[in-house]
Amino acid sequence: MRCLAVCQDELVIRMLNEILAPSIEVDFLVESRALARRLHDGDLPVTAGDIRRTDTYIKADLSPQTSVIIEDTGRRNLPKVIDAIRDAGGVLIYVLGVGTADKESRAETIRAQFPDVSYLSLSELFEGPLLKEFSRALTRARVQQYQRYLSDADRILILLHNEPDPDAMASGLALRTVLHRTKATAVIAALEGVTRPENVRMAHLLDIHVETIRPEQIEEFDRIAMVDVQPHYFDGIIDRVDLVIDHHPEQHGYNAVFKDIREDYGSTCTILTEHLRAVDAPISERTATAMLYAIKSDTLFFNRQANRCDIDAFSYLYPLADATLIRRMEGAEITIERLQFVVRATEHGKMVDQIFSVFLGDVPRDDVVPYVADFFLQLENVKWTLVAGIVNGSFVMSVRNLGYSRNAGDFVRKYFVEIGSAGGHRSMAKAVVPLGAFKERFGDVDERRMTETMIDLLQEFLHEAPEDKRKKEPVGSH
Repeated sequence: MRCLAVCQDELVIRMLNEILAPSIEVDFLVESRALARRLHDGDLPVTAGDIRRTDTYIKADLSPQTSVIIEDTGRRNLPKVIDAIRDAGGVLIYVLGVGTADKESRAETIRAQFPDVSYLSLSELFEGPLLKEFSRALTRARVQQYQRYLSDADRILILLHNEPDPDAMASGLALRTVLHRTKATAVIAALEGVTRPENVRMAHLLDIHVETIRPEQIEEFDRIAMVDVQPHYFDGIIDRVDLVIDHHPEQHGYNAVFKDIREDYGSTCTILTEHLRAVDAPISERTATAMLYAIKSDTLFFNRQANRCDIDAFSYLYPLADATLIRRMEGAEITIERLQFVVRATEHGKMVDQIFSVFLGDVPRDDVVPYVADFFLQLENVKWTLVAGIVNGSFVMSVRNLGYSRNAGDFVRKYFVEIGSAGGHRSMAKAVVPLGAFKERFGDVDERRMTETMIDLLQEFLHEAPEDKRKKEPVGSH
């Protein structure tokens, strides 16, 4: 987030820098060149210019996503300053009352002339809600932009990754709500449908229809949006989209008109909760239930890859959701088939230095692998789990850790990205490698040897210096 502070008082400038700079990229604009030189010598990002001229703000690279704070010293030129900022494209404007005798009267005058401008007192700078308001205003502007852009489309495709999980399905519902669309005008779809037991149960209980489409059908839609996934996941089938909303690490090499990618978030539904709240969109019980379950599922109830925003979204959605339905959906995660693989992992797995590793052999579906990895991470004294199997002719590995050690995504990228697809977050990652390429690199697949090889690779990785990490090349889901 970027903020342009139009200030003339050195004390106010230094206060703003202390309060905002840790969280926001702040640039200062002053009228006095002498003040600009003095502050610049003090390593503050400051420029001098005529604050009543539109071109001053154009040169300052002002955009609709830039928050602008104007120090109000009581001078009469304030309306001209606001007009210049708006003419340059500024929309997120805040006036900071500093040198005025009657702040309430002054605030009323400004609000009457500029209803969309917020008036702040100096004391509000020291309160946390100011930063939250900046963030929400930026999100509101972003959402309103893509709402307008997509509004004239007859049919929108909301595309999910293959085998959509709760976060993908719930994000599809949420985006449809943000766009004020119906099932007919915003189709939630995937190239491969829902088959995992807990996902099928969620779709059934919440009446979520994920249509299975072929690649050639994508061209039938006027606009394409992706949630919980990015175009690279589809191996070149799609190189241009209109909207991408995702919490996985950003992947480049495609064109998107709008995108909101926040890899520090534990769930895409957290991002969409902020979108819904920013534009005051009503959230139905069904959508809130789906989103709450998705956040809980993707973060393992805040045990992995979660931050304050995930907790805030969960707290907001909780009273809107049906807790009974969530308990019924969670009950589908344990199946006889999965328990059989847990038993196999118990019998053939190996524990070394708080690392649990197991090679499961042939596995009917790839959801079994991450399930076993998540299951054994709950054991006492286990900090890492490495679980792999052969699924449809490919070596599939899921990696989990408790999130406070080395990056799981970096680990799989280091050893597998050159022969397959690999990536993920700090606490969870996945690698998928064609069996032929895997054998060429590591030799024939043998249950005992593979279990030990995985441990050896992780121990080698954990004992490397952090600067040896390679550039991220993430995949879409784990």
